[in-house]
Amino acid sequence: MAAPTTIALIGPGAIGSTVAAWLAQSPALAVTLCARTPVARLAVETPDGPIAAAPAVLTDPAAARPVDWVLVCTKTYDAPGAAGWIERLLGPETRVAVLQNGVEHLARFAPWVPLERIVPAMVDIPAERDAPGRVRQRREGVIVVPAGVNGAAFVDLFRHTALRVSTSDDFTSVLWRKLAVNCAGAVSALTLKPHIVTRDPDIAELMYGLLAECVAVGRAEGAVLDDDTARRVVEGYQASPPDSVNSIHADRMAGGRMEWDARNGVIARLGETHGISAPLNRLVATILRAAEPGPA
Repeated sequence: MAAPTTIALIGPGAIGSTVAAWLAQSPALAVTLCARTPVARLAVETPDGPIAAAPAVLTDPAAARPVDWVLVCTKTYDAPGAAGWIERLLGPETRVAVLQNGVEHLARFAPWVPLERIVPAMVDIPAERDAPGRVRQRREGVIVVPAGVNGAAFVDLFRHTALRVSTSDDFTSVLWRKLAVNCAGAVSALTLKPHIVTRDPDIAELMYGLLAECVAVGRAEGAVLDDDTARRVVEGYQASPPDSVNSIHADRMAGGRMEWDARNGVIARLGETHGISAPLNRLVATILRAAEPGPA
């Protein structure tokens, strides 16, 4: 029998715990969680029913050894923290999949991982963590990676799961379509209200403004974004369960740091390089940055 494929997952939050629990259902995969605090058991309530797993857990990077795959599921602002783990987990053939928000996956990890071994991933798994290791996955999960040898190998890891994992020949467009969803979702963090707030006409108008900027910058970056992108995003939020809480809203409610730069600030930053102004996204990023704990 072949040795199991070894996977180290850094950051077992809502997304990380869900992904780890699904992967751990296969005996062909040996999953280890890299976390600040021990997680004895993963329990995920999925649309297809509950799943559970008890993967190995490491809390000290010094105890880590090289693996076949590293899956980074931390928040974007915690890339330096993940790098401490990657230094110990990276072997001569280790591939590093970055399951994070934003559009700067490669640039974020280029200081620590050879570019040809980084697999950027767009993740759309609506999941909320009720307690450490206990997660509710609200609907079907989707992960998309760039086409190629590394992408195909990543997809193969999930063949036994109910997650829909695939490759794309136009990954830039995939990332910017997800960024459109994320940039508009900042209204929940601003108002501290779940998705029901998007049904307010004035809030919806703000979302359309944020999305218009995102589409303009995304197109300048090479993404294919049609004229109905903003409408689909807003209507998607309005049709979602009214009590849904997205991750940036949850982070603000918890009094922690937020991904304001990867969701909104990046649109203003990249817009500048193309001579495109994005004042609404800049304003949202500024307000959320100032709302974080500590000095503004």
